[in-house]
Amino acid sequence: MSDRYFTKQTFAFLEALAENNSREWFEEHKQDYEDFVRTPALDFIGDMSGEMPAISRHFLAQPKKVGGSLMRVQRDTRFSRDKTPYKTNIGIQFRHEVGKDVHAPGYYLHIAPDECFLAIGLWRPKADALFRIRSAIVEHPDAWIAARDDKAFREHFTLEGDALVNAPRGFAKDHPLVEDLKRKDFIGMAALSESAATSKKLRPLVVERFRQAAPYMEFLCRAQGLRF
Repeated sequence: MSDRYFTKQTFAFLEALAENNSREWFEEHKQDYEDFVRTPALDFIGDMSGEMPAISRHFLAQPKKVGGSLMRVQRDTRFSRDKTPYKTNIGIQFRHEVGKDVHAPGYYLHIAPDECFLAIGLWRPKADALFRIRSAIVEHPDAWIAARDDKAFREHFTLEGDALVNAPRGFAKDHPLVEDLKRKDFIGMAALSESAATSKKLRPLVVERFRQAAPYMEFLCRAQGLRF
């Protein structure tokens, strides 16, 4: 296992990429990308594969260059006004074993010069997944409140994401948990400093934070009929 993954060179490369976001520049600096971004990210993911069972046996750390836990550096520009070809952050998602894309339940690490953070939960879940979560909140309100307000979880994580203006169709407008029912994202985010991201303590810190999110993640998984 490695002690340190990301370095000042990692952040320097991402900053330079933001200033020179072109295919020509990237090709000229491809070795820097390999040395300071992709290789340390894959090393981190590989080491996390031994840590994930302590978090949940049903979430995967897959250290593959393509199709694994490391998100691709190429941006999908088909439907975006921003046509820059590359992402200027590192995105790592440890997805549930049944998940097929970024909308599945997952644990996430984000490394970028302007912001580093950890995230857990479901981002932009599909309509059927959202319905199951909302139904579980209505059917098991005490379990939801216990998971949402768990002391260790909320000490570090804040609930983020988009929400509806009104109660979702089929749910009571005056339900005592209507603000939670309005959520379109069920994600928790925990801040991460650049110094922590480049320290030898990154991996144990990530494991600790992910374990603190267990009650919330377990509720979301059970709502989907998934093992946790």
